[in-house]
Amino acid sequence: MQRRTLLVKNRLGLHARAAAKIVRLSNQFKSELILQRCDNGRRGDAKSILSILALAATQGTALVLTASGEDEDLAIRQVIHLIEHQLEEDDEREREP
Repeated sequence: MQRRTLLVKNRLGLHARAAAKIVRLSNQFKSELILQRCDNGRRGDAKSILSILALAATQGTALVLTASGEDEDLAIRQVIHLIEHQLEEDDEREREP
């Protein structure tokens, strides 16, 4: 089992489009992937868009990502990279006219 703490950096937090990206990536792995808020302990399955949206993770929310399974190393690295670095692209597209 791998566990890493991460910070939601994008301006809009884990909104619907961002959550869908996380779910698409997470479902590529066999490992179980769980996101948990550090402040209130609320947990969500990273393979479920409703679970991610229920976390209500806004910009600045600290999360713990836990990966458990045969491809956990790759899974945790890629999901963290997506959340911390690639979701910001969604914010830029939404601001364009």
